[in-house]
Amino acid sequence: MAKEIRRRNRSREGLPEGLPEGLPEGLSQGNSEVLSGVFGVSPLLSRIFSARGIKSPAELDLGLKHLLPPGKLKNIELAADLVVKALVAQKRILIVGDFDADGATSCALMVHGLRSFGAQFADYLVPSRFDFGYGLTPEIVALAHEQKNPDLIVTVDNGISSVEGVLKATELGIETLITDHHLAPETLPQASAIVNPNQPGCEFPSKVLAGVGVAFYLLTVVRQHLDQQGWFEQRVKPTLVDYLDLVALGTIADVVPLDYNNRILVNEGLRRIRVGKSRPGLLAMLRFSRTRIELVTSQDLAFFVGPRLNAAGRLDDMSLGIECLLCDDDFQADELAAGLDALNTERREIEHEMKQQALETLRALPSADLDQSIGIGLFDESWHQGVVGIVASRIKDRFHRPVVAFARVSEKELKGSGRSIPGFHMRDAFAAIDAQNPGLIKKFGGHAMAAGLSLHPDDLKQFNSAFNYEADRLLKADDLAPAVFTDGELVDAHSIPLAREIAMAAPWGQGFQEPVFDDEFEVIEQRIVGGRHLKLKVRPVHSDALIDAIAFGEDSTVEGRFRRMAYRLDVNEYRGLESVQLIIESLGN
Repeated sequence: MAKEIRRRNRSREGLPEGLPEGLPEGLSQGNSEVLSGVFGVSPLLSRIFSARGIKSPAELDLGLKHLLPPGKLKNIELAADLVVKALVAQKRILIVGDFDADGATSCALMVHGLRSFGAQFADYLVPSRFDFGYGLTPEIVALAHEQKNPDLIVTVDNGISSVEGVLKATELGIETLITDHHLAPETLPQASAIVNPNQPGCEFPSKVLAGVGVAFYLLTVVRQHLDQQGWFEQRVKPTLVDYLDLVALGTIADVVPLDYNNRILVNEGLRRIRVGKSRPGLLAMLRFSRTRIELVTSQDLAFFVGPRLNAAGRLDDMSLGIECLLCDDDFQADELAAGLDALNTERREIEHEMKQQALETLRALPSADLDQSIGIGLFDESWHQGVVGIVASRIKDRFHRPVVAFARVSEKELKGSGRSIPGFHMRDAFAAIDAQNPGLIKKFGGHAMAAGLSLHPDDLKQFNSAFNYEADRLLKADDLAPAVFTDGELVDAHSIPLAREIAMAAPWGQGFQEPVFDDEFEVIEQRIVGGRHLKLKVRPVHSDALIDAIAFGEDSTVEGRFRRMAYRLDVNEYRGLESVQLIIESLGN
């Protein structure tokens, strides 16, 4: 579905204070010089930052001194006391993580951090998504008790809904500490402590910390408590900023909004990676993706490292990814990263086949039925449960509709993964369906844009109907019109230095989007490469330069000689040579 090109525009109320009264509303090229004087950066970056709500130079200062203090995280002191008591007594501490990149980085962070504090028994357990499902289930607790015999279980990136799992742990005499960031259900688990910025009564200003961000904050308070007790008088006191590479990776990979606090965490993590102060496993994954470490950006973490890490949890066992992040040996890190790279290649092949099957299913529908499918539910007996989330995302991008894709896990259960569009809160939609159809959904959880659920195969048709009804009820015609928002015409020449300047200017990501521009181009050449992507050579109408461009996921050529396209500026490296490349976000018209 073609995306309409719309330009970002902010009224005078959204512009920085202290601008001349005669300044026109919006963010036209003509007032960028004035903005530049306010922000102290180039006119182009001033225009970009202002379009993202930045009002003062202070908001561009991403120093760690501006990081929110942990004090307003509900139960953070109690949680730190639990960990300190277990650590000082050298009790067995078990970290139970999730099987995605946020869970893996959270797990590696907690294990390595506790060991660096002096814990002799700090280990981890990550449930297989194929055998145990998500969260601290009673089955996982029983397995943990049998294999690890922990005194304290600390969850990372999960647990806020694990009422039965915590109860099982209590029955076995195991204390539990929940650290999570997912939305809280009505009934909370009876853990010894819960740290989650989204739990009721938590006054922490940033509600968008990733799981790894919550884990990092907990470690900072644990270290503070240990320091106050004189724990480090005869030990080396670890520097926790050394772990911000993991925090940056988990935050970006989990696609949480980059508010000011998250930008500080990610920026410092990227800064350390660029100078080689990073975990050997993370650096190895960057090398396998052929990313120049000194120029690494948040996009590199999102598109190259995150998927490699996630591939382990999707197809095999996330322990491979965690071991890669925990590894201190460069040679072993390369071997583990090679395994993750192979899994990611396999994941891409499975994803492509499943996506084609999904598209064929939708193309077979009468056009009227497809038009009326506001919420799309998909299922195929052959689909891999670890990849349905990616397929849901791809179909969502193609049709601009909320999508849930299902895979069979047993004769009595289907697992679904949903991806949404703005205006439709996926988890809240599941909650509404559950309330209106008691017993239909076995369990569910997640965020606004991504959530998961399970149900009985016989209930799939009823769920799809309820899901479509909920989407039709909440989404209006404007919500269903896909659009890409741009920062206007670039005007400046499309150059490698400019592309580098933009890429390195800030940690770009969810809620602080990477700059997208739109310009009029003449299409000189075009062809399909790899059967999946449209490769073009274009000429800006205001220039004689020929520029390479690529539209990923476009498997057909475009008509017309001149088109206004929306694009991101990129640097393509091939056989040691660099050239400017446009990443097409919309082929326009």
